[in-house]
Amino acid sequence: MKFERLQTNPKFDKANRDIEEIVNRFVRGWDNSLSALHLGGRKAPYDDLAFEFEGGSGEGLRRKHYDKSLRLLWKAEDQAPWSSFRDCSKTERQLLDMAVENMSDEEKAERERLSLPEFKELLNREYTQREKEAMVAILTAIGHGEAYAWMVSADLLGMVKSTGARAALTMQVFEEAKHFVVLRELIQAFDVPIPRQSAWEYILLEKVYRSKGLEKFFGMNVVVEGMALSLFGLMSTFPGMDVLRRFHLDESRHAALPYNYLSEFPLSAWKSRNPVARMRRLNLLLPALAVLPTLEEDLAVLGIDTFEFGGSVLRKMIQLSERSGFYLPLEGEKLKTALNLLFNAYCKASRPNHSYRDFMSGDGTRGSSEKAVEKELFETLKAI
Repeated sequence: MKFERLQTNPKFDKANRDIEEIVNRFVRGWDNSLSALHLGGRKAPYDDLAFEFEGGSGEGLRRKHYDKSLRLLWKAEDQAPWSSFRDCSKTERQLLDMAVENMSDEEKAERERLSLPEFKELLNREYTQREKEAMVAILTAIGHGEAYAWMVSADLLGMVKSTGARAALTMQVFEEAKHFVVLRELIQAFDVPIPRQSAWEYILLEKVYRSKGLEKFFGMNVVVEGMALSLFGLMSTFPGMDVLRRFHLDESRHAALPYNYLSEFPLSAWKSRNPVARMRRLNLLLPALAVLPTLEEDLAVLGIDTFEFGGSVLRKMIQLSERSGFYLPLEGEKLKTALNLLFNAYCKASRPNHSYRDFMSGDGTRGSSEKAVEKELFETLKAI
Protein backbone atom coordinates (compact mmCIF):
# COMPACT_ATOMS: atom_id res chain seq x y z
CA MET A 1 0.00 0.00 0.00
CA LYS A 2 1.37 3.43 -0.96
CA PHE A 3 0.81 6.37 1.39
CA GLU A 4 0.96 10.00 0.41
CA ARG A 5 3.14 11.46 3.11
CA LEU A 6 2.15 14.86 4.52
CA GLN A 7 4.67 17.54 5.39
CA THR A 8 5.17 18.64 9.00
CA ASN A 9 7.32 21.36 10.54
CA PRO A 10 10.63 19.77 11.66
CA LYS A 11 11.30 22.50 14.24
CA PHE A 12 7.91 21.99 15.89
CA ASP A 13 8.32 18.21 15.73
CA LYS A 14 11.61 18.45 17.64
CA ALA A 15 10.19 21.00 20.10
CA ASN A 16 7.24 18.72 20.86
CA ARG A 17 9.57 15.75 21.45
CA ASP A 18 11.85 17.81 23.71
CA ILE A 19 8.96 19.20 25.76
CA GLU A 20 7.45 15.74 26.17
CA GLU A 21 10.82 14.37 27.32
CA ILE A 22 11.21 17.11 29.94
CA VAL A 23 7.64 16.64 31.24
CA ASN A 24 8.10 12.85 31.27
CA ARG A 25 11.29 13.07 33.37
CA PHE A 26 9.65 15.48 35.80
CA VAL A 27 6.38 13.57 36.20
CA ARG A 28 8.04 10.17 36.57
CA GLY A 29 10.75 11.53 38.87
CA TRP A 30 8.15 13.19 41.06
CA ASP A 31 6.03 10.04 41.28
CA ASN A 32 9.12 7.89 41.96
CA SER A 33 10.13 10.22 44.81
CA LEU A 34 6.66 10.13 46.35
CA SER A 35 6.61 6.35 46.03
CA ALA A 36 10.03 6.03 47.73
CA LEU A 37 8.72 8.14 50.61
CA HIS A 38 5.45 6.12 50.74
CA LEU A 39 3.49 9.31 50.07
CA GLY A 40 1.75 8.23 46.90
CA GLY A 41 3.24 8.23 43.43
CA ARG A 42 1.99 6.34 40.42
CA LYS A 43 -1.26 4.61 41.33
CA ALA A 44 -1.49 2.15 38.44
CA PRO A 45 0.64 -1.00 39.01
CA TYR A 46 1.54 -0.97 35.33
CA ASP A 47 5.00 -1.16 33.73
CA ASP A 48 4.64 0.59 30.39
CA LEU A 49 8.31 -0.02 29.51
CA ALA A 50 7.83 -3.81 29.75
CA PHE A 51 4.25 -3.53 28.43
CA GLU A 52 3.10 -5.67 31.38
CA PHE A 53 1.50 -5.18 34.74
CA GLU A 54 3.83 -5.28 37.73
CA GLY A 55 4.75 -8.87 38.53
CA GLY A 56 5.51 -9.89 34.95
CA SER A 57 3.52 -11.68 32.31
CA GLY A 58 2.13 -14.49 34.47
CA GLU A 59 1.58 -16.71 31.46
CA GLY A 60 1.14 -19.81 33.62
CA LEU A 61 -1.75 -18.25 35.52
CA ARG A 62 -3.22 -16.99 32.29
CA ARG A 63 -3.24 -20.47 30.79
CA LYS A 64 -4.57 -22.15 33.95
CA HIS A 65 -7.41 -19.71 34.48
CA TYR A 66 -8.10 -17.11 31.79
CA ASP A 67 -7.63 -19.43 28.79
CA LYS A 68 -9.53 -22.31 30.42
CA SER A 69 -12.35 -20.03 31.51
CA LEU A 70 -12.77 -18.84 27.94
CA ARG A 71 -12.74 -22.40 26.61
CA LEU A 72 -15.26 -23.51 29.23
CA LEU A 73 -17.43 -20.42 28.94
CA TRP A 74 -21.02 -21.65 29.04
CA LYS A 75 -24.11 -19.99 27.66
CA ALA A 76 -27.29 -19.79 29.71
CA GLU A 77 -29.39 -20.01 26.55
CA ASP A 78 -27.99 -23.50 26.02
CA GLN A 79 -27.55 -24.73 29.60
CA ALA A 80 -30.71 -23.13 31.00
CA PRO A 81 -33.18 -22.96 28.10
CA TRP A 82 -35.98 -22.14 30.54
CA SER A 83 -34.32 -18.80 31.36
CA SER A 84 -34.78 -15.42 29.66
CA PHE A 85 -31.12 -15.29 28.61
CA ARG A 86 -30.33 -15.14 24.91
CA ASP A 87 -26.55 -15.10 25.03
CA CYS A 88 -25.65 -17.47 22.17
CA SER A 89 -24.11 -16.09 19.00
CA LYS A 90 -25.72 -16.75 15.64
CA THR A 91 -23.25 -19.59 15.01
CA GLU A 92 -23.90 -21.13 18.43
CA ARG A 93 -27.66 -21.04 17.81
CA GLN A 94 -27.16 -22.78 14.46
CA LEU A 95 -25.12 -25.50 16.20
CA LEU A 96 -27.82 -25.86 18.83
CA ASP A 97 -30.49 -26.19 16.15
CA MET A 98 -28.41 -28.85 14.40
CA ALA A 99 -27.96 -30.70 17.70
CA VAL A 100 -31.70 -30.58 18.36
CA GLU A 101 -32.42 -31.96 14.87
CA ASN A 102 -30.27 -35.01 15.70
CA MET A 103 -32.01 -35.67 19.01
CA SER A 104 -34.48 -38.49 19.46
CA ASP A 105 -38.16 -37.60 19.77
CA GLU A 106 -37.94 -38.16 23.50
CA GLU A 107 -34.91 -35.86 23.83
CA LYS A 108 -36.62 -33.19 21.72
CA ALA A 109 -39.70 -33.37 23.92
CA GLU A 110 -37.55 -33.00 27.02
CA ARG A 111 -35.75 -29.94 25.67
CA GLU A 112 -38.97 -28.36 24.45
CA ARG A 113 -40.53 -28.94 27.82
CA LEU A 114 -37.61 -27.26 29.59
CA SER A 115 -37.51 -24.35 27.20
CA LEU A 116 -41.12 -23.38 27.95
CA PRO A 117 -42.89 -22.21 31.13
CA GLU A 118 -43.43 -25.92 31.78
CA PHE A 119 -40.09 -25.75 33.62
CA LYS A 120 -42.10 -24.43 36.53
CA GLU A 121 -44.44 -27.39 36.17
CA LEU A 122 -41.42 -29.69 36.40
CA LEU A 123 -40.47 -28.02 39.68
CA ASN A 124 -44.02 -28.32 40.97
CA ARG A 125 -44.15 -31.98 40.01
CA GLU A 126 -40.75 -32.94 41.40
CA TYR A 127 -40.86 -30.93 44.64
CA THR A 128 -43.52 -30.44 47.29
CA GLN A 129 -44.21 -26.90 48.48
CA ARG A 130 -42.00 -27.44 51.54
CA GLU A 131 -39.23 -28.92 49.40
CA LYS A 132 -39.42 -25.92 47.07
CA GLU A 133 -39.09 -23.61 50.05
CA ALA A 134 -36.06 -25.59 51.25
CA MET A 135 -34.45 -25.50 47.80
CA VAL A 136 -34.95 -21.75 47.58
CA ALA A 137 -33.57 -21.17 51.08
CA ILE A 138 -30.38 -23.08 50.21
CA LEU A 139 -29.98 -21.66 46.70
CA THR A 140 -30.57 -18.15 48.01
CA ALA A 141 -27.84 -18.62 50.60
CA ILE A 142 -25.49 -19.41 47.71
CA GLY A 143 -26.93 -16.54 45.66
CA HIS A 144 -26.13 -13.99 48.36
CA GLY A 145 -22.59 -15.35 48.39
CA GLU A 146 -22.36 -14.97 44.61
CA ALA A 147 -23.38 -11.31 44.90
CA TYR A 148 -20.53 -10.70 47.34
CA ALA A 149 -18.14 -12.82 45.26
CA TRP A 150 -18.86 -10.50 42.34
CA MET A 151 -17.91 -7.45 44.44
CA VAL A 152 -14.90 -9.00 46.16
CA SER A 153 -13.38 -10.43 42.97
CA ALA A 154 -13.70 -6.96 41.41
CA ASP A 155 -11.73 -5.57 44.37
CA LEU A 156 -9.07 -8.28 44.09
CA LEU A 157 -8.61 -7.49 40.41
CA GLY A 158 -6.84 -4.30 41.45
CA MET A 159 -4.59 -6.04 43.99
CA VAL A 160 -3.00 -8.99 42.20
CA LYS A 161 0.31 -8.84 40.34
CA SER A 162 1.10 -9.92 36.75
CA THR A 163 -0.86 -9.68 33.56
CA GLY A 164 -1.94 -13.34 33.78
CA ALA A 165 -3.30 -12.97 37.30
CA ARG A 166 -5.33 -9.93 36.31
CA ALA A 167 -6.69 -11.83 33.31
CA ALA A 168 -7.67 -14.69 35.65
CA LEU A 169 -9.46 -12.35 38.06
CA THR A 170 -11.18 -10.64 35.14
CA MET A 171 -12.76 -13.96 34.22
CA GLN A 172 -13.78 -14.58 37.82
CA VAL A 173 -15.54 -11.20 37.93
CA PHE A 174 -17.32 -12.12 34.69
CA GLU A 175 -18.28 -15.59 35.96
CA GLU A 176 -19.49 -14.33 39.35
CA ALA A 177 -21.75 -11.86 37.55
CA LYS A 178 -23.13 -14.68 35.41
CA HIS A 179 -23.65 -16.92 38.43
CA PHE A 180 -25.62 -14.25 40.25
CA VAL A 181 -27.95 -13.25 37.42
CA VAL A 182 -28.63 -16.83 36.24
CA LEU A 183 -29.06 -18.20 39.76
CA ARG A 184 -31.46 -15.35 40.49
CA GLU A 185 -33.74 -16.45 37.65
CA LEU A 186 -33.50 -20.10 38.73
CA ILE A 187 -34.57 -19.18 42.26
CA GLN A 188 -37.45 -17.03 41.01
CA ALA A 189 -38.74 -19.96 38.92
CA PHE A 190 -39.72 -21.81 42.12
CA ASP A 191 -42.43 -19.21 42.80
CA VAL A 192 -41.93 -19.18 46.56
CA PRO A 193 -40.88 -16.25 48.79
CA ILE A 194 -37.15 -15.53 48.65
CA PRO A 195 -35.67 -15.20 52.15
CA ARG A 196 -33.28 -12.52 53.29
CA GLN A 197 -29.72 -13.28 54.35
CA SER A 198 -29.43 -14.88 57.74
CA ALA A 199 -27.55 -12.86 60.35
CA TRP A 200 -24.63 -15.30 60.11
CA GLU A 201 -24.42 -14.97 56.33
CA TYR A 202 -24.56 -11.20 56.68
CA ILE A 203 -21.71 -11.17 59.21
CA LEU A 204 -19.60 -13.61 57.18
CA LEU A 205 -19.98 -11.86 53.84
CA GLU A 206 -19.48 -8.39 55.26
CA LYS A 207 -16.31 -9.58 57.01
CA VAL A 208 -15.05 -11.02 53.74
CA TYR A 209 -15.81 -7.83 51.82
CA ARG A 210 -13.99 -5.75 54.44
CA SER A 211 -10.92 -8.01 54.51
CA LYS A 212 -7.63 -6.33 53.65
CA GLY A 213 -5.38 -7.16 50.72
CA LEU A 214 -4.90 -10.77 49.67
CA GLU A 215 -6.75 -11.96 52.78
CA LYS A 216 -9.79 -11.47 50.55
CA PHE A 217 -8.56 -14.60 48.74
CA PHE A 218 -9.01 -16.56 51.96
CA GLY A 219 -12.43 -15.17 52.75
CA MET A 220 -13.83 -15.41 49.24
CA ASN A 221 -12.03 -18.13 47.27
CA VAL A 222 -11.46 -20.48 50.22
CA VAL A 223 -14.43 -19.95 52.58
CA VAL A 224 -17.31 -18.67 50.44
CA GLU A 225 -16.34 -20.39 47.18
CA GLY A 226 -15.55 -23.58 49.11
CA MET A 227 -19.10 -23.63 50.44
CA ALA A 228 -20.59 -22.78 47.02
CA LEU A 229 -18.52 -25.49 45.32
CA SER A 230 -19.86 -28.06 47.79
CA LEU A 231 -23.47 -26.92 47.52
CA PHE A 232 -23.39 -26.94 43.72
CA GLY A 233 -21.79 -30.40 43.82
CA LEU A 234 -24.55 -31.56 46.14
CA MET A 235 -27.55 -30.08 44.30
CA SER A 236 -26.57 -30.45 40.64
CA THR A 237 -28.10 -33.95 40.50
CA PHE A 238 -31.51 -32.74 41.75
CA PRO A 239 -34.37 -32.56 39.20
CA GLY A 240 -34.11 -29.47 37.00
CA MET A 241 -30.78 -28.38 38.50
CA ASP A 242 -28.49 -29.50 35.66
CA VAL A 243 -27.18 -25.95 35.11
CA LEU A 244 -25.50 -26.11 38.53
CA ARG A 245 -22.91 -28.45 36.97
CA ARG A 246 -21.62 -25.45 35.03
CA PHE A 247 -21.51 -23.36 38.19
CA HIS A 248 -19.59 -26.15 39.92
CA LEU A 249 -16.98 -26.27 37.15
CA ASP A 250 -16.44 -22.50 37.39
CA GLU A 251 -16.13 -22.67 41.17
CA SER A 252 -13.40 -25.31 40.90
CA ARG A 253 -11.20 -22.77 39.09
CA HIS A 254 -12.09 -20.04 41.58
CA ALA A 255 -11.17 -22.29 44.51
CA ALA A 256 -7.83 -23.17 42.86
CA LEU A 257 -6.87 -19.57 42.09
CA PRO A 258 -5.34 -18.63 45.51
CA TYR A 259 -3.07 -21.69 45.43
CA ASN A 260 -1.98 -21.07 41.84
CA TYR A 261 -1.46 -17.35 42.39
CA LEU A 262 0.34 -17.66 45.73
CA SER A 263 2.61 -20.33 44.27
CA GLU A 264 4.04 -17.55 42.09
CA PHE A 265 3.66 -14.68 44.57
CA PRO A 266 3.70 -16.37 47.99
CA LEU A 267 2.65 -14.65 51.17
CA SER A 268 5.56 -13.69 53.39
CA ALA A 269 6.17 -16.03 56.32
CA TRP A 270 4.89 -13.31 58.65
CA LYS A 271 1.64 -12.70 56.72
CA SER A 272 1.08 -16.43 56.41
CA ARG A 273 1.77 -17.50 59.98
CA ASN A 274 1.55 -14.57 62.38
CA PRO A 275 -0.89 -15.17 65.27
CA VAL A 276 -3.05 -12.13 64.50
CA ALA A 277 -3.64 -13.21 60.89
CA ARG A 278 -4.40 -16.79 62.01
CA MET A 279 -6.99 -15.59 64.51
CA ARG A 280 -8.49 -13.23 61.94
CA ARG A 281 -9.00 -16.18 59.57
CA LEU A 282 -10.60 -18.24 62.34
CA ASN A 283 -12.85 -15.28 63.05
CA LEU A 284 -13.97 -15.45 59.42
CA LEU A 285 -14.72 -19.16 59.72
CA LEU A 286 -16.88 -18.85 62.84
CA PRO A 287 -19.93 -17.32 61.10
CA ALA A 288 -19.65 -20.08 58.47
CA LEU A 289 -19.96 -22.62 61.28
CA ALA A 290 -23.03 -20.82 62.59
CA VAL A 291 -24.66 -20.98 59.14
CA LEU A 292 -24.86 -24.80 59.35
CA PRO A 293 -27.49 -25.01 62.15
CA THR A 294 -29.60 -22.36 60.37
CA LEU A 295 -29.67 -24.56 57.24
CA GLU A 296 -30.27 -27.78 59.18
CA GLU A 297 -34.07 -27.81 58.87
CA ASP A 298 -34.09 -27.03 55.13
CA LEU A 299 -31.33 -29.53 54.34
CA ALA A 300 -33.13 -32.18 56.39
CA VAL A 301 -36.26 -31.70 54.24
CA LEU A 302 -34.07 -32.77 51.28
CA GLY A 303 -32.62 -35.73 53.17
CA ILE A 304 -29.25 -34.11 53.87
CA ASP A 305 -27.53 -34.05 57.26
CA THR A 306 -26.24 -30.51 57.72
CA PHE A 307 -23.24 -31.66 59.77
CA GLU A 308 -22.22 -34.37 57.30
CA PHE A 309 -22.36 -31.72 54.61
CA GLY A 310 -20.63 -29.16 56.83
CA GLY A 311 -17.85 -31.57 57.72
CA SER A 312 -17.18 -32.19 54.06
CA VAL A 313 -17.11 -28.44 53.33
CA LEU A 314 -14.81 -27.62 56.24
CA ARG A 315 -12.39 -30.43 55.37
CA LYS A 316 -12.05 -28.97 51.86
CA MET A 317 -11.70 -25.41 53.20
CA ILE A 318 -8.91 -26.47 55.55
CA GLN A 319 -7.05 -28.20 52.72
CA LEU A 320 -7.38 -25.20 50.39
CA SER A 321 -6.36 -22.87 53.20
CA GLU A 322 -3.19 -24.72 54.21
CA ARG A 323 -2.08 -25.42 50.65
CA SER A 324 -2.33 -21.70 49.85
CA GLY A 325 -0.43 -20.60 52.98
CA PHE A 326 -3.41 -19.19 54.88
CA TYR A 327 -2.63 -20.93 58.16
CA LEU A 328 -5.19 -21.15 60.96
CA PRO A 329 -4.53 -21.19 64.73
CA LEU A 330 -4.60 -25.02 64.76
CA GLU A 331 -2.91 -27.41 62.34
CA GLY A 332 -5.37 -29.02 59.94
CA GLU A 333 -5.80 -32.44 61.58
CA LYS A 334 -6.17 -30.91 65.04
CA LEU A 335 -8.71 -28.41 63.76
CA LYS A 336 -10.76 -31.19 62.12
CA THR A 337 -10.70 -33.14 65.40
CA ALA A 338 -11.87 -30.06 67.31
CA LEU A 339 -14.67 -29.42 64.81
CA ASN A 340 -15.74 -33.06 65.01
CA LEU A 341 -16.01 -32.75 68.79
CA LEU A 342 -18.00 -29.52 68.42
CA PHE A 343 -20.43 -31.03 65.90
CA ASN A 344 -20.93 -34.15 68.00
CA ALA A 345 -21.52 -32.09 71.14
CA TYR A 346 -24.25 -30.13 69.34
CA CYS A 347 -25.82 -33.30 67.97
CA LYS A 348 -25.71 -35.02 71.36
CA ALA A 349 -27.66 -32.09 72.81
CA SER A 350 -30.12 -31.76 69.93
CA ARG A 351 -30.60 -35.33 68.64
CA PRO A 352 -31.96 -38.17 70.77
CA ASN A 353 -29.74 -41.27 70.93
CA HIS A 354 -26.91 -39.61 69.03
CA SER A 355 -23.65 -41.57 68.94
CA TYR A 356 -20.26 -40.17 67.94
CA ARG A 357 -19.69 -39.81 64.18
CA ASP A 358 -16.77 -38.65 62.10
CA PHE A 359 -18.48 -35.80 60.27
CA MET A 360 -15.23 -34.73 58.62
CA SER A 361 -14.87 -37.91 56.57
CA GLY A 362 -17.96 -37.58 54.38
CA ASP A 363 -18.36 -36.08 50.92
CA GLY A 364 -21.52 -34.20 50.04
CA THR A 365 -20.76 -34.10 46.32
CA ARG A 366 -23.03 -36.53 44.46
CA GLY A 367 -22.59 -36.34 40.69
CA SER A 368 -19.86 -38.47 39.11
CA SER A 369 -18.59 -35.62 36.91
CA GLU A 370 -18.56 -33.28 39.90
CA LYS A 371 -16.63 -35.86 41.94
CA ALA A 372 -14.06 -36.10 39.13
CA VAL A 373 -13.69 -32.30 39.07
CA GLU A 374 -13.15 -32.15 42.83
CA LYS A 375 -10.74 -35.07 42.77
CA GLU A 376 -8.50 -33.20 40.36
CA LEU A 377 -8.89 -29.99 42.34
CA PHE A 378 -8.13 -31.39 45.78
CA GLU A 379 -5.57 -34.03 44.81
CA THR A 380 -3.52 -31.80 42.51
CA LEU A 381 -4.88 -28.31 43.25
CA LYS A 382 -5.18 -27.50 39.56
CA ALA A 383 -7.74 -25.29 37.86
CA ILE A 384 -10.12 -27.56 36.00
